[in-house]
Formats: sequence, C-alpha cells, structure tokens
Amino acid sequence: MGVLRRWRRFALGCLTLIAGTSPALVDAQTAPRERISINAGWRFAKGDPAGITTDLRYDVRPDYDNSGDGKVADARPEEAARVANASTVLKRWILPSANSFIKDPAKRHVRPAGHPGNDVAYVQPGFDDRGWTQVNLPHDWAIAGPFITEGPYGGMGRLPSWGIGWYRRALDIAAGDAGKSIFLDVDGAMSHATVWLNGKLVGGWPYGYNSFRLDLTPYVVPGGANMLAIRLDNPPASARWYPGGGLYRDVWLTKTGPVRVAQWGGVVTPRDVSAQRATIGVRTTVENAGAVPATVSVVSELYALDSAGKRSARPVAQLAPKAVLVAPGGSVVVEADTLLANPRLWGPPPTQRPNLYAAVTRVMQDGRVVDRTETRFGIRDIRFDADKGVFVNGEQVRLQGVNNHHDLGALGAAFNRRAAQRQLEILRDMGANAVRMSHNPPAPGLLDLADEMGFLVIDEVFDSWERKKTALDFHLIFPDWHEPDLRAMLRRDRNHPSIMLWSIGNEVGEQYTGEEGAAIARKLVEIVREEDPSRPTTVAMNYAKADMPMPGTVDVIGLNYQGAGIRSAPGQFPAFRAKYPDKLIFSSESASALSSRGEYLFPVSGSISGPVRPGSGGDPKRMQVSAYEMHAADFGSSPDRSWAADDQNPYVAGEFVWTGFDYLGEPTPYYSARSSYSGIVDLAGFPKDRFYLYQSRWRPDLKFAHILPHWTWPGREGEVTPVHVFTSADEAELFVNGVSQGKKTRGPYEYRFRWDYVTYAPGEIRVDTWKSGQPWASESVRTVGAAARLDLVADRSVIAADGADLAFVTVRVLDAKGKRVPMAKHAIAFDVEGPAQIVATDNGDPTDMTAFPSHRRNAFNGLALVILRGLPGSAGGVTLRAKAPGLIDGKISIHIRNRGDRLPQEKSGRWAWARHRSIDTSTHTF
Repeated sequence: MGVLRRWRRFALGCLTLIAGTSPALVDAQTAPRERISINAGWRFAKGDPAGITTDLRYDVRPDYDNSGDGKVADARPEEAARVANASTVLKRWILPSANSFIKDPAKRHVRPAGHPGNDVAYVQPGFDDRGWTQVNLPHDWAIAGPFITEGPYGGMGRLPSWGIGWYRRALDIAAGDAGKSIFLDVDGAMSHATVWLNGKLVGGWPYGYNSFRLDLTPYVVPGGANMLAIRLDNPPASARWYPGGGLYRDVWLTKTGPVRVAQWGGVVTPRDVSAQRATIGVRTTVENAGAVPATVSVVSELYALDSAGKRSARPVAQLAPKAVLVAPGGSVVVEADTLLANPRLWGPPPTQRPNLYAAVTRVMQDGRVVDRTETRFGIRDIRFDADKGVFVNGEQVRLQGVNNHHDLGALGAAFNRRAAQRQLEILRDMGANAVRMSHNPPAPGLLDLADEMGFLVIDEVFDSWERKKTALDFHLIFPDWHEPDLRAMLRRDRNHPSIMLWSIGNEVGEQYTGEEGAAIARKLVEIVREEDPSRPTTVAMNYAKADMPMPGTVDVIGLNYQGAGIRSAPGQFPAFRAKYPDKLIFSSESASALSSRGEYLFPVSGSISGPVRPGSGGDPKRMQVSAYEMHAADFGSSPDRSWAADDQNPYVAGEFVWTGFDYLGEPTPYYSARSSYSGIVDLAGFPKDRFYLYQSRWRPDLKFAHILPHWTWPGREGEVTPVHVFTSADEAELFVNGVSQGKKTRGPYEYRFRWDYVTYAPGEIRVDTWKSGQPWASESVRTVGAAARLDLVADRSVIAADGADLAFVTVRVLDAKGKRVPMAKHAIAFDVEGPAQIVATDNGDPTDMTAFPSHRRNAFNGLALVILRGLPGSAGGVTLRAKAPGLIDGKISIHIRNRGDRLPQEKSGRWAWARHRSIDTSTHTF
C-alpha cells in the first residue's frame, strides 16, 4: 500500500503541473535553501598546539632540497619521489570527500571508523581561543610579511606562505534547522584543508585552488553550540610562484531540505544560437537525502539580467515542468528545453555586449517549494576555425589575451572583487579581451567578473600531473585527486559564458614521456567531455612537437613560446599547421618580456629581442630590467618578435601574453627580488611602457603616440639616448628641441618607431604621426624640474562601507609645474582620518622589501600606491594625507557610504592617462 500511495502522490503532482502553478504563489512561499556568508568572526593561529601525539598530516611527504630556487621556468619536470605509506595519516578519512566526483562507484572511498584529531585541543568546542588573532575572510596569512630577504625563497615571493594554520569559528545553527542538511562550502583554502565540527572529523580537500563542499549535517547540534575548526597545512616548495596561505577565498554555510538541487547541479546549455533564436536546455540534478522516496516537480523560468545583475520583472521564458520520483539516497537528472526568440547575446566588447540571463529553478513537493536555485548564464555561439580563428556570434574575434596568476599584488592571494575588477579594467583599456587562468581554477568571483565585463576565458586546472616541478607540488596528490579536482572545476564553472576553452594542464612533464604522458591527457580529456561536451579542450605545450603524441589528444593546439621559437629553436607554427590543419592554433603563452617600470638602461640594443644580460637589458646589482621593452626571459621574446611570428602565420588565432600583471614570486631573472618582471602592468597596477605597445596593436583605432624614455637625464648631456615611439600610426617624425631627427615609415613586421642615435639635450622631444596619409596623433615629453609636491588621485571618490570595497589611490611626485618627476624615489608617509583604514601600500618596484601593510613607502620612479578600505557599517568622509621631506603634502578626500545612501554621482580620476593622449606624458595619472 505504501508504494501505491507514493505513486498516487506522484500522479497528483503531475496533474498539478499540468494545471499550472502561479509564479506569484511560488515566490510567496519560502524555500528552505539559505546560503550564508561566514567570512566574519574567525580566530586564527599559526602552528599546531604543543605536545600533540595525533598525526594530523594528510599524507607522508618526501624529503626535499630547497636549493633549486631560481632554476629556469621552463626546466624539465622530474619524476615523482617515492614515499612510504603510513597508517597514521588522515588520508583515508579525507579521500571520501571526493566520492561524488568519482564516476566509477568501485573506485569510491570507504571512510574508516573514528574521528582522528578529536583529542587535539584546537578542535574542542570548549577550547579558549581568545588569544588568537581575529580575522575576517578572505584571509592570506602570509601577505603581511615580513619579506624573507635571505635564502632561496624568491620563487615563492619571499613571503612565509608555508606552514600550518588553524581557523576556528562558532556557527549559528538554529533549533529550527533540525531536519535540514547543513553544508560547508569553501571557495578556496591553501592548502590540505582538514575540517572538524564539534570535535568530529568531517573531511577535507588537499588542492588549494579548488572549491569544495563538506556535509556538516551528521555533526551539527541544532539550537546548541557548534564550533568549526579548520586546519591548513601549506607545504614549502609547493609552487613556482606565490601561492598564498589560509582561507583566502569566500566561505559559506548552505542550508537545504533533504530534497534539493545537487551541488552545482543546474546546467544551462544554449544551442543553435543566432540573433533570431536560441534553444535553451536546462538540466537539473535533484537529490534526495531523505529516508523515503520523494515525488517532485521541477520547473525553470528564464529571466534577463540588467547591467547591475537585477532580474527582469517577468520571465522571458518558462520551461515545461517535469515530474520525477527520486529514490532515498538517490538522484535524478531532469532535462527541459525551450526556444527563446531574439535572445540578447553575450559577447566581448567593444563590438558586442556581455548580456546575461538567470535560470530560476524550483523543486516542488506536495504543492510547496522545497528548493530554489538561480543559475546565471549567457547565450553565445563560439566557433573555432582552423584557418580564421575564433568566432563569437559569427564575428571573428582575435584573441588579445593575457595570463594572470591569482595574487592581487599587495593584497596577496586573498580574493577581493574590487581589486580583481580594477585589474580587468586596466587590461580592457589596453585592448585585452581574454584571460587565461594560470595555472589553476580561479576564484568564482573572478569568473563572475569575466562574465559581466565580457572577457573570454581559458579555465585551467593543473600546473603538474604525475611529474613534479617543485618537490611538494600537486604531483603528490594527482593520482588520487585528478578526477575529483577536474570534475569539481568543470561542474562549478561550466555555466560561465566567458569560458571558451578547458585547459587540462600547463607545461606538464608528461610532454616528455611520449605515449605514456598522452594516455594521461586522454583520460583528462575524456572527463572533460563527460562533464561538458560543449567546449573544446587544450593543453599548454612548451616542449611537445607536432610529431609527438601529446598534441593529438586535445581539440585546440596551445603553444607556449614555441610559435616564435624558444631560444635558438625555430618557430613551430608551420610544423603544427602541417600536422593538424583542422585544429585551431594559438599562443597560450607569448613573449615573457621583462622590464621594470621607468628604468631605462644604457646602452640600448639594436636588436628587436634578446635575453636579459648584465649590461644588455639588465642591472644585476640593482636587480632592474630596462624599460625599453626589448628583453625577455631566455625562453621568451619581445612583443615585436612574437607579433612577427603571428603575422607571418595568419592562421594563428591570437595570443595570451605572459603576463598581464607582475605577480609575487618567480622573479626571473633576479631571484633575490620579491616579484616578477614579466607584467605589462607592474605589481601596483601602474602600466609599464609595454602597455602602450600592446595598446597600439590591440586598439588600432585609438589615436595616440607614446614616447619613451622620459627626458630628464642630468649628467647625460651629449650622450646617445635612443627614443622609441609606440603608436598605431604608420608614419612618425621626431623632434628634439624643434630639430627633426627624421621621418620614418613603418616597415614590414615593425611594431615601433625608433631613433637610435638621438643625443640627449634638456628641453622637449615631440613626435608627430600620420596614418594613411592623415595626421594621427602628437605627443611631447619635457625635461622636468626638481620634485616639489605630492599629488593624490583616487580611482573612485565613493566606496561602500562594507569592509570589502576598496579605493586605489595613486601618489605622484610632481615638480613645481605639475609634471611627474620620473626618477623620484622619495620616502613617503601616509595617514588617514575617518572611517577607513590603509590596507596596503606599494610602488611596483620588484626589489622593494617593505612589508605591504606599511604606512611608509618609497616612491618608485615618481609613483606609489595606497589601498584604502572603508570600515564596515561606518559611513562618512575620509581624508588621506601623504608627506615626504622637502615636498608639499598631498591629500585627497573619499566618501564611505552605507547601502542606500544618496550621494552625487561619483567622480573618478581613473584612466585619465588613457583618455588624454595628446597631453605631455609627464601629466599622465600613471
């Protein structure tokens, strides 16, 4: 009889759906799903408690030698070291956390009995942690420093990111939550996370870059005290760059009923997309954690989103409802399609708009809503053509991309939406339209921004497979975790319209192992196709050649530096084209040019590209690299050489430059420094001269001319001081104090104008340019006077009082006439009045070992940066002051506002340097 009653309820549910359900009635009912930020109110301490006897390691690690810091970035990965097994480690208890991402049930893990670590004081609810540091998330425990100035730590940014850290927080679980499922959702924890609740071991996740969920339900005490404890164990020698440390992304508490949409269980797939129509498929995985079968109906509605992310008042489409029976402990996939007329397509600016939609899905049982989710998506058609490149919605879009590591400069690895948005704004102004996530799953918020701003994305999962690049990197856990980590990334990210390609790896050592390595690649590609058959796969190859097996495993050929040629090796574009005429080819990493902003070294090479060497692009004593933008890592090249290779092989779809921004760690060629030299933009967010070189190619319609170097060189009078000009014009004439130095016409495969034998004399240099015979742009640079005052410019004059929003304030050292002093390195002190705090300061100098939270910072070639954050809930005016000996103080006012405050339209100094190209470069904001 019980079975008959259940089927009767199922039939009644179907009739209810056929009759229709009022959306207004559904909205009026409260669904039990809650997603609550638990970023605030944590306590933090470094190290394990003294005297513990429990083995809290995830696994045994091999011995390592930290002497390898500074080896070339394209060094051949090595075979993994062998380690002995240990029964005392926590691995057997952590592995079951991956079970829902392992396809074969026979390969899923059985959790042993017991709760190792429950005798450790830090996991006990009654432990007194009032002496620990109070922190809010996202939190990077290492970014405050101090920098490690001695020893082989340059590769990881000279910051103490490794070690053990504990986080504790009380959870508010109301008595009314009894019967609900309670989940901990972590966007990212660096790394080897282990979680206890109320002294019970819940589970964990080793890979520091992936998001993960743990089920807290069996250990929760509704209405009682609940104490969450998280231990992180971040290895040394675990990365080739700065990984950060801590709970460095958002953390959430999710509450649902037993019948619900599964984690990342809503998938929206647009098909047959055109400007006239699109078929929208919605696939929903419904799971039942209850003890009895559940008859449910699933209905989805589509809404258009405005630029602020607000849904339209009415749905633009409603999918046919489906009724299903979900067995206890089981799950069911519900699929439905609808045809949407005249869709608002998602595409990259400036020729397209990044329009977004949301699918709102309701799961109903016995006439009430038991779960409700919103899945954001975009409608676009991306096609890969081996001859012509990438097409988005029928328009050919050349890939003008950059690679970026995950740190946000002085803020470290801790994700901040405004800081990431600022980076993307700067890149967009340069003309970039794409980002490769190097070399790991990014913060979810970064993909949200890419969706909203219209950037194309390559989402990448691993930097290593089974062969190691550093002694304690991901290769140690790859055998157990490659499938769950890859599936987790794919399921989390597959609804983002910005993502155009899945990358299964970067420069992996398996390029060198022939068919053995290719077999691993095929397994990873198979997983991708199971989870998301709508997008192609790639792998970034710096060694594998066209006749090797690795390239044949993926859909799209991604080459790191090989297109232009590595060192003396010839370019590989033609060989790959001949072998794979039907596969799209692009540069997954190009250039790797090196420079220090505003550091011009003499003499200047007459070649267009070369490695950094003492006296030829490099100053090893000061650890600076010339800003003439012609030198690169040994395996890389200048932009000029990379572009020549692209233009000589027009089937190449574009490039992803290494890198968009300088990043912490990997400071090739000077590993005594703190940060890289490869960025087009420095660590503080100030554009280098290379920015304008890329802008001249990527924004060919922008009328500007950029001159380098500056023209203030006391002591160089009468010496040869070459002048280069970056512009999209095809003719240019240079004048020094009114005397022409010659008119030049751009030749084949030339990307800059250069006058190599100019003699320095104080005064003015000016360039006039023409394009297609018509005047294009003029620019001048003058010799400036002595430093006289400080000037402050903020990217925004109003920020939110939410404890997360930021204002980035540029500090300029100016002469008496308001011109930036290009070699100024004054010591500047900062103080702030009002409801805000100085989060960090910087200057973009890769050699500066001043801790980022310092309120004192030397200018670097006339510039410094202050990052301000409003205090949560405290509105009002803020004044930031800057002082330096012998200079007139600078100050700026910023308003901190609470949500709902009405204020005049924000004023912004942002990008003034980009909008007014005809003015003297010394007046540019940066």
